[in-house]
Amino acid sequence: MLDFTFYSPTEFVFGKETETQTGQLAKKHGASRVLIAYGGGSAVRSGLLDRVKASLDAEGLSYVEMGGIQPNPTEGKVYEGINIVRREHIDFLLAIGGGSVIDTIKAIACGAYYDGDFWDFYIGKAKVTKAMPIGVVLTIPAAGSEGSGNSVITNSVTKQKLGIKHPMILRPRFSVMNPQLTVTLPAWHTASGICDMMVHILERYFTNTPNTEVGDRMCEGVLMACINEGRKVMADPTDYDARANIMWCGTVAHNGTCGVGCEEDWSGHQMEHELSAMFDVTHGAGLAVITPAYMTFMAEHNPKRIIQFAQRVFGVTEDEVKPTALEFNDLDTAVALEGISRFRKFLHRDLKLPVRLGQLLPDLTEAEIKAAIPALVDNLHKNKGETFGAFYPITREVSEQIYRLAL
Repeated sequence: MLDFTFYSPTEFVFGKETETQTGQLAKKHGASRVLIAYGGGSAVRSGLLDRVKASLDAEGLSYVEMGGIQPNPTEGKVYEGINIVRREHIDFLLAIGGGSVIDTIKAIACGAYYDGDFWDFYIGKAKVTKAMPIGVVLTIPAAGSEGSGNSVITNSVTKQKLGIKHPMILRPRFSVMNPQLTVTLPAWHTASGICDMMVHILERYFTNTPNTEVGDRMCEGVLMACINEGRKVMADPTDYDARANIMWCGTVAHNGTCGVGCEEDWSGHQMEHELSAMFDVTHGAGLAVITPAYMTFMAEHNPKRIIQFAQRVFGVTEDEVKPTALEFNDLDTAVALEGISRFRKFLHRDLKLPVRLGQLLPDLTEAEIKAAIPALVDNLHKNKGETFGAFYPITREVSEQIYRLAL
């Protein structure tokens, strides 16, 4: 286990009708003039925006609105938000939505204090040293951005989808989490969110750091909760307790607790980001395709954690796979591949997500998808270097193999 510093100051207010406390929380954390950011209109149609505004009014807080933030958020809304902050003398940022809205707010939070282009932070040209305070009213459990110091933005000009990580600076001051707000989510968004949070855990679980028993057991427990509660919520979208458990899973998956004391690896996310940047696919759905392919490669090249995942999370036993093991002449490989198979079945059968590139990109032929792989590889290594990855070195040859395994 590695030495670590863990800092997580976010105040989580969880439960029914908690959005009515937003004004009190914003005032408590120093707000006087607020920029409210939200997405495509569900916050308006559901009445959530009005309830939040009423809570701000009750505390005497003024506000300006900025709607229209889309999934896979791009730089345009960040620039718009920075201009609003400066023009309207905003001193607090409030996101109503999921990861796309929260990540946009975080980019605005650091860009508003910077004389240059906020994109400098995402390409490593500048370092974030301070940011505006942020609050969140969460509507989509998935990205975990309500409790993390991370932000991911797509540059629509350069076709780069890049992230920053500043847990000491960019964690929200508070996050309001009402599971009731997620009951009307389309099944696709619910399922994609569950996959996203599971992969957030796996990026920490797939580590070469030894003696991480506490972190391992936390990861495994939350993964199993995602599976159990995910099945419940897909069967009955109105199940409040399942919704509540899934919502908290998303936060725990990405607020750092599952990765304390280990070297994390985000290769799967980085490979999916290139898919999102090129084809504008839903992030969680892209991960449902890339992650099993990544794990299949690792079953041969760095299998220990894949075997442990298969045994502890999906309950694979050696006795179950002995007949299959003869095919591979390797019992461990058979265990690992059976675990991956069960994971893929959960994603596809229970969550109804694509698990192959052809399913993710139905408008493209297999030949067209294959033809895009060299560009995906080029873009990936242009952004991440010729070799990256903490769990296993991802070279051009390796990344191409993984993309092809996703076919």
